[in-house]
Amino acid sequence: MTTKQHREIYNKNLLHPWGDLSELGNDESSSVIVKGKGIHIFDSDGNKMIDGPAGMWCMQTGYGRKEIADAVSKQILSLSYATSFTLINDKETELAKRISEQTPGDLNRIYFTTGGSTAVDSALRLCQLANNIKGASNKKQIITREKAYHGSTYLSASVTGKERDKTAMDIKREGIHFLKAPCHFYYPEFDNEDDFCDFLINELEEKIIEIGPENIMAFIAEPILASGGVIVPPKNYNYRCWEVVKRYNIIYIADEVVTAFGRLGYWFASEHVFGIIPDIIIFAKGITSGYIPMGGYAVSEKFMSTFSGDEADGCLYSNGYTWSGSPVACAAALASWDIIDSENLLEHVLNVGPYFQQQLQLLRDIPIVGNVRGHGLMAAVEMTVRGENEQDLLEKDYAIGELVDKHCQKLGLLVRPFINICIISPPLIITKKEIDNLVSILRKGLELTMRDLEEIGVSL
Repeated sequence: MTTKQHREIYNKNLLHPWGDLSELGNDESSSVIVKGKGIHIFDSDGNKMIDGPAGMWCMQTGYGRKEIADAVSKQILSLSYATSFTLINDKETELAKRISEQTPGDLNRIYFTTGGSTAVDSALRLCQLANNIKGASNKKQIITREKAYHGSTYLSASVTGKERDKTAMDIKREGIHFLKAPCHFYYPEFDNEDDFCDFLINELEEKIIEIGPENIMAFIAEPILASGGVIVPPKNYNYRCWEVVKRYNIIYIADEVVTAFGRLGYWFASEHVFGIIPDIIIFAKGITSGYIPMGGYAVSEKFMSTFSGDEADGCLYSNGYTWSGSPVACAAALASWDIIDSENLLEHVLNVGPYFQQQLQLLRDIPIVGNVRGHGLMAAVEMTVRGENEQDLLEKDYAIGELVDKHCQKLGLLVRPFINICIISPPLIITKKEIDNLVSILRKGLELTMRDLEEIGVSL
């Protein structure tokens, strides 16, 4: 089929995640992707593009890995399905063992789901169950943060704080408390990051005291707020939050859906990068290198012991999915793990990550670039323009994201536009030469966007 035919079918038959309902059935520009190889994807017109967002933070080992395809094929022919409700399969035990060997502290109990949203939802329900069994049914309040993204199931969407995603969908509002996003760039009234960090920690503790620690179930936090704009908190922020939360006997949930499986150079970043040992770590995306949907969480044995065994009161953890612990997904995850190991990709990220960040910082000389931030192989370039009011600014912000994305695609780079932010988190296999090419294309895309804005009279 031609590109036009694919778009016609899309406009007639498909509804995509986060689709703009005002434009439903009228998309005439989205790329139709037909192939991937290494760090590149190819559209139906034969154009080759660097996959800047690595799919959606997930293509760790790149496209076209025969090792993963062979492992999946072999597993399908051997055992394509086994329900985790009543059976154990050999691949889920092998994967659980590997994960438990890399998680910090006593996070040795692994629960598999179908993705990040279901993992967050399942972890929160586990905490609710724990408190109900322990007779603390009042302990259900949750603290989260603005600009956080934790998923799109009912509970995970409720703890998500992306305030500029326009939606009319219902979420749980009672018992969810949002703290300020830990991004110094958005709060210039603080002279330095240390002062800003002190403010954030005080805000957290004041919120705990206001709600009452006896009523708070969990604090959930991405170590780096990914989809909200790759917000890298001030130094020691994560550690200090963890200290406060543990002091008040509140469950700390680290959402490592993006930061795990090598994106920051470690299997899990919580302890190695941020010095914390959460009660629960959420994972997904990179676990299979994006080849098969999968997610899950690792939970502390100490925490589990308070409501299991003799303490369980006969209760079940009545939460699960048809494809929990799928042997095919586990086989993909194990094959991806083997590649990361054999090709020393964790060490590679620790080597190229600083170079990636350094080269992106050079874009600061472009007038519309307001901030460049990131860690490891995840980064964001945020553009700024002047607006007459919030609505005017928002419309311009959307225009910037769309313009940069359009120009970069034509030049051979896919970025993930989020309003006025370009998110870049390439596959872990990217080389320094490919980083240079990526940054060069992004620069050209930003310059062309600036030209477009000047032509329509936008103040820069």
